[in-house]
Order: sequence, then structure tokens, then C-alpha cells
Amino acid sequence: MTVDTERKAAMRERTGVVLKNAMQKTVVVEVVRRVRHAKYMKFLKRRVRYTAHDEANTCNIGDTVLLEETRPMSKTKRWRVKEVVQRAAGV
Repeated sequence: MTVDTERKAAMRERTGVVLKNAMQKTVVVEVVRRVRHAKYMKFLKRRVRYTAHDEANTCNIGDTVLLEETRPMSKTKRWRVKEVVQRAAGV
């Protein structure tokens, strides 16, 4: 593998819902995952909020977006909006 291929393979992707878009070129995205409890075998929801870079300011609240990991862009931004998977209903 070349260096570029290794770097591309190491980039992680997440799918989540946009919660806030009040900032310029930045959105807050919530990613929800389900984990099984070790003892009771019940599914629990775990959520993480990521601050992501949205270059074109195209994301609206409620949109489902695909994030990809990138270099640090600010103190909290380490993700970039790769594409809008689904637009929010009613927008």
C-alpha cells in the first residue's frame, strides 16, 4: 500500500443528525450508536456530539450527514461533512 492509500483507509466515517448550524462553516452533529449491556443484554443508546466543518454552509437542522475524520481545524473541529445523505423533512 502507498502512503495515500493507508491514510485514506485510516480515515473514519460516521453518520449523524445535524443539531446546530448557527456558526459559520461549522455544524454540530449527533451520532447515536447502540451497545448491548454486558450483563442484562439490553440495548442502550450512546451518543456523541461532533463539531464538523461545513465549507459551503449547506447543512440545515435535522439533516442526516456523513462525516469523515480530518486534520484538526480548530480547538474542537476534527471532522468534515463529506455529504448530506438525507435532507430534513419540511425544508
